[in-house]
Amino acid sequence: MHKRTKIKVAIGVLMVGMACMFVAVVTDHWAVLSPRMEKVNETCEAAHFGLWRLCKKNIYIGPENYIEGHGCGPISLPGEENCTYFKHFTPGEDAEIFEYKTQKEYNISAAAISIFSLAFMILGTLCLITSCTGKGGKGRDYLLKPAGMFYAFAGLCAFISVEVMRQSVKRMIESEDTIWIEYSYAWSFACACSAFVLLFLSGLALLLLSMPQMPRNPWETCMDAEPEQME
Repeated sequence: MHKRTKIKVAIGVLMVGMACMFVAVVTDHWAVLSPRMEKVNETCEAAHFGLWRLCKKNIYIGPENYIEGHGCGPISLPGEENCTYFKHFTPGEDAEIFEYKTQKEYNISAAAISIFSLAFMILGTLCLITSCTGKGGKGRDYLLKPAGMFYAFAGLCAFISVEVMRQSVKRMIESEDTIWIEYSYAWSFACACSAFVLLFLSGLALLLLSMPQMPRNPWETCMDAEPEQME
Protein backbone atom coordinates (compact mmCIF):
# COMPACT_ATOMS: atom_id res chain seq x y z
CA MET A 1 0.00 0.00 0.00
CA HIS A 2 1.30 3.45 -0.93
CA LYS A 3 2.36 5.72 1.93
CA ARG A 4 -0.18 8.37 1.00
CA THR A 5 -2.98 5.79 1.14
CA LYS A 6 -1.83 4.61 4.57
CA ILE A 7 -1.93 8.18 5.86
CA LYS A 8 -5.46 8.65 4.50
CA VAL A 9 -6.58 5.46 6.24
CA ALA A 10 -5.01 6.62 9.53
CA ILE A 11 -6.74 10.01 9.24
CA GLY A 12 -10.07 8.30 8.54
CA VAL A 13 -9.72 6.16 11.66
CA LEU A 14 -8.78 9.27 13.65
CA MET A 15 -12.00 10.96 12.54
CA VAL A 16 -13.99 8.01 13.87
CA GLY A 17 -12.05 8.13 17.16
CA MET A 18 -12.72 11.85 17.57
CA ALA A 19 -16.42 11.35 16.94
CA CYS A 20 -16.52 8.59 19.59
CA MET A 21 -14.77 10.79 22.14
CA PHE A 22 -17.04 13.74 21.48
CA VAL A 23 -20.14 11.55 21.89
CA ALA A 24 -18.75 10.11 25.14
CA VAL A 25 -18.08 13.56 26.60
CA VAL A 26 -21.50 15.07 25.85
CA THR A 27 -23.71 12.08 26.76
CA ASP A 28 -24.82 10.77 30.15
CA HIS A 29 -24.66 6.98 29.84
CA TRP A 30 -21.23 6.15 31.26
CA ALA A 31 -22.64 4.07 34.12
CA VAL A 32 -26.06 2.82 35.25
CA LEU A 33 -26.80 2.36 38.97
CA SER A 34 -29.62 0.34 40.52
CA PRO A 35 -30.88 0.23 44.15
CA ARG A 36 -32.27 -2.94 45.70
CA MET A 37 -35.80 -3.84 44.66
CA GLU A 38 -37.67 -5.22 47.68
CA LYS A 39 -41.18 -5.81 46.36
CA VAL A 40 -42.97 -6.32 43.08
CA ASN A 41 -45.49 -3.82 41.70
CA GLU A 42 -43.60 -0.86 43.13
CA THR A 43 -41.77 2.15 41.73
CA CYS A 44 -38.01 2.32 42.19
CA GLU A 45 -35.41 4.92 41.25
CA ALA A 46 -32.48 3.92 39.03
CA ALA A 47 -29.84 6.34 37.78
CA HIS A 48 -27.39 6.85 34.95
CA PHE A 49 -24.71 9.50 34.76
CA GLY A 50 -21.90 10.90 32.68
CA LEU A 51 -19.23 13.52 33.19
CA TRP A 52 -21.59 16.44 33.64
CA ARG A 53 -25.08 15.20 34.57
CA LEU A 54 -26.84 12.65 36.74
CA CYS A 55 -30.24 11.39 35.60
CA LYS A 56 -32.62 9.63 37.98
CA LYS A 57 -35.48 7.60 36.55
CA ASN A 58 -38.60 6.38 38.35
CA ILE A 59 -39.40 2.93 36.99
CA TYR A 60 -42.46 0.81 37.74
CA ILE A 61 -41.47 -2.83 38.22
CA GLY A 62 -44.22 -5.29 37.38
CA PRO A 63 -44.18 -9.06 37.82
CA GLU A 64 -42.72 -9.57 34.34
CA ASN A 65 -39.61 -7.49 35.18
CA TYR A 66 -39.15 -8.39 38.86
CA ILE A 67 -36.21 -10.64 39.80
CA GLU A 68 -35.81 -11.35 43.50
CA GLY A 69 -32.54 -10.07 44.94
CA HIS A 70 -31.75 -7.94 41.90
CA GLY A 71 -31.79 -4.21 41.46
CA CYS A 72 -34.19 -1.77 39.86
CA GLY A 73 -34.35 -1.84 36.11
CA PRO A 74 -33.40 -2.26 33.39
CA ILE A 75 -32.95 1.46 32.80
CA SER A 76 -34.57 1.12 29.35
CA LEU A 77 -37.99 0.61 30.92
CA PRO A 78 -40.36 3.60 30.60
CA GLY A 79 -40.51 6.08 33.44
CA GLU A 80 -40.22 9.71 34.46
CA GLU A 81 -36.64 10.99 34.23
CA ASN A 82 -35.07 13.96 36.01
CA CYS A 83 -31.55 15.14 35.09
CA THR A 84 -29.40 17.60 37.01
CA TYR A 85 -25.97 19.00 36.21
CA PHE A 86 -23.14 18.40 38.65
CA LYS A 87 -22.00 21.54 40.45
CA HIS A 88 -18.33 20.60 40.18
CA PHE A 89 -16.90 23.79 41.59
CA THR A 90 -19.43 24.51 44.36
CA PRO A 91 -18.18 23.17 47.73
CA GLY A 92 -20.54 20.75 49.41
CA GLU A 93 -22.90 20.37 46.46
CA ASP A 94 -23.82 16.95 45.06
CA ALA A 95 -22.45 15.14 48.11
CA GLU A 96 -25.91 13.74 48.76
CA ILE A 97 -26.12 12.36 45.23
CA PHE A 98 -23.20 9.97 45.65
CA GLU A 99 -23.53 9.51 49.41
CA TYR A 100 -20.02 10.72 50.19
CA LYS A 101 -17.84 13.63 49.20
CA THR A 102 -14.87 11.79 47.64
CA GLN A 103 -17.13 10.66 44.81
CA LYS A 104 -17.27 14.24 43.59
CA GLU A 105 -13.47 14.39 43.37
CA TYR A 106 -13.41 11.38 41.05
CA ASN A 107 -16.05 12.94 38.81
CA ILE A 108 -14.21 16.26 38.63
CA SER A 109 -11.00 14.45 37.67
CA ALA A 110 -12.66 12.42 34.91
CA ALA A 111 -14.35 15.52 33.48
CA ALA A 112 -11.15 17.61 33.55
CA ILE A 113 -9.07 14.89 31.88
CA SER A 114 -11.68 14.50 29.14
CA ILE A 115 -11.34 18.23 28.43
CA PHE A 116 -7.59 17.73 27.99
CA SER A 117 -8.39 14.97 25.50
CA LEU A 118 -10.61 17.31 23.50
CA ALA A 119 -7.91 20.01 23.60
CA PHE A 120 -5.30 17.59 22.22
CA MET A 121 -7.72 16.55 19.48
CA ILE A 122 -8.24 20.19 18.49
CA LEU A 123 -4.47 20.81 18.37
CA GLY A 124 -3.96 17.67 16.29
CA THR A 125 -6.72 18.70 13.89
CA LEU A 126 -5.20 22.17 13.46
CA CYS A 127 -1.83 20.60 12.60
CA LEU A 128 -3.54 18.19 10.21
CA ILE A 129 -5.46 20.95 8.43
CA THR A 130 -2.34 23.07 8.13
CA SER A 131 -0.37 20.15 6.73
CA CYS A 132 -3.06 19.46 4.12
CA THR A 133 -3.28 23.10 3.01
CA GLY A 134 0.48 23.79 3.16
CA LYS A 135 2.78 23.81 0.18
CA GLY A 136 5.69 21.44 -0.20
CA GLY A 137 6.16 17.85 0.89
CA LYS A 138 8.66 18.59 3.66
CA GLY A 139 6.36 21.07 5.37
CA ARG A 140 3.49 18.61 5.23
CA ASP A 141 5.65 15.82 6.65
CA TYR A 142 6.79 18.03 9.52
CA LEU A 143 3.26 18.96 10.63
CA LEU A 144 2.04 15.36 10.55
CA LYS A 145 4.46 14.48 13.35
CA PRO A 146 2.98 16.81 16.01
CA ALA A 147 -0.51 15.91 14.77
CA GLY A 148 0.17 12.22 15.45
CA MET A 149 1.59 13.04 18.89
CA PHE A 150 -1.41 15.19 19.84
CA TYR A 151 -3.85 12.45 18.81
CA ALA A 152 -1.89 9.83 20.78
CA PHE A 153 -1.97 12.11 23.85
CA ALA A 154 -5.73 12.54 23.36
CA GLY A 155 -6.09 8.76 23.38
CA LEU A 156 -4.09 8.48 26.60
CA CYS A 157 -6.28 11.13 28.26
CA ALA A 158 -9.37 9.19 27.16
CA PHE A 159 -7.94 6.06 28.79
CA ILE A 160 -7.20 7.90 32.05
CA SER A 161 -10.70 9.39 32.10
CA VAL A 162 -12.21 5.92 31.57
CA GLU A 163 -10.11 4.42 34.37
CA VAL A 164 -10.98 7.23 36.80
CA MET A 165 -14.67 6.72 36.06
CA ARG A 166 -14.30 2.97 36.54
CA GLN A 167 -12.66 3.46 39.92
CA SER A 168 -15.36 5.97 40.81
CA VAL A 169 -18.16 3.49 40.16
CA LYS A 170 -16.30 0.67 41.92
CA ARG A 171 -15.73 2.77 45.03
CA MET A 172 -19.36 3.87 45.04
CA ILE A 173 -20.70 0.31 44.92
CA GLU A 174 -18.28 -0.94 47.58
CA SER A 175 -19.25 1.78 50.06
CA GLU A 176 -21.36 0.61 52.99
CA ASP A 177 -23.36 3.85 52.91
CA THR A 178 -24.55 3.65 49.32
CA ILE A 179 -28.05 2.60 48.26
CA TRP A 180 -26.78 1.20 44.94
CA ILE A 181 -26.26 -2.57 44.74
CA GLU A 182 -25.81 -3.08 40.99
CA TYR A 183 -24.01 -1.21 38.25
CA SER A 184 -23.21 -1.56 34.58
CA TYR A 185 -21.27 0.46 32.05
CA ALA A 186 -23.32 1.84 29.20
CA TRP A 187 -22.73 2.98 25.64
CA SER A 188 -21.07 6.32 26.47
CA PHE A 189 -18.41 4.37 28.38
CA ALA A 190 -17.99 2.09 25.35
CA CYS A 191 -17.55 5.15 23.11
CA ALA A 192 -14.78 6.47 25.38
CA CYS A 193 -13.00 3.08 25.32
CA SER A 194 -13.26 2.97 21.52
CA ALA A 195 -11.92 6.53 21.32
CA PHE A 196 -8.86 5.54 23.37
CA VAL A 197 -8.01 2.63 21.07
CA LEU A 198 -8.64 4.49 17.81
CA LEU A 199 -6.95 7.77 18.77
CA PHE A 200 -3.90 6.23 20.42
CA LEU A 201 -3.12 3.61 17.76
CA SER A 202 -3.94 5.85 14.79
CA GLY A 203 -1.97 8.72 16.30
CA LEU A 204 1.09 6.48 16.65
CA ALA A 205 0.55 5.19 13.11
CA LEU A 206 0.39 8.74 11.75
CA LEU A 207 3.55 9.64 13.67
CA LEU A 208 5.44 6.63 12.31
CA LEU A 209 4.24 7.22 8.74
CA SER A 210 5.47 10.82 8.86
CA MET A 211 8.96 9.83 9.99
CA PRO A 212 11.82 9.83 7.44
CA GLN A 213 12.19 6.60 5.49
CA MET A 214 14.82 4.12 6.58
CA PRO A 215 18.10 4.12 4.61
CA ARG A 216 18.10 1.72 1.70
CA ASN A 217 21.80 0.90 2.14
CA PRO A 218 23.77 0.17 5.31
CA TRP A 219 26.17 3.05 4.70
CA GLU A 220 23.36 5.61 4.42
CA THR A 221 22.15 7.61 7.40
CA CYS A 222 18.64 8.92 7.98
CA MET A 223 19.85 12.41 7.10
CA ASP A 224 21.41 11.21 3.85
CA ALA A 225 18.40 9.18 2.73
CA GLU A 226 16.31 10.76 0.01
CA PRO A 227 13.01 12.17 1.39
CA GLU A 228 9.92 10.24 0.39
CA GLN A 229 7.17 12.27 -1.23
CA MET A 230 3.57 11.62 -0.20
CA GLU A 231 1.82 13.46 -3.00
